Amino acid sequence: MADVVGPGGKVQDCYCTDKSGTRIELGEMICLQVDGRMFTAQCQMSLNVPMWREVQEGCLSSGLQSSQPPINPVSVYPEISPTES
Repeated sequence: MADVVGPGGKVQDCYCTDKSGTRIELGEMICLQVDGRMFTAQCQMSLNVPMWREVQEGCLSSGLQSSQPPINPVSVYPEISPTES
């Protein structure tokens, strides 16, 4: 769907790159930091040019989730019974 056809009918391979030059496919989202501001951006096409488009202020951080211990679903009782007064 996002194929760009160049001269001679050859399909151009379109993608974005991050600050280290790593290839990021169309539709993928990453956290970008520009001028001290962090935001979530998606690799999109604009006028046959791959570009980053801001989709959300700030970035989700997996560091916070991984620093907390996982919930053990076995120890959670699924039913709550009303207490008697």
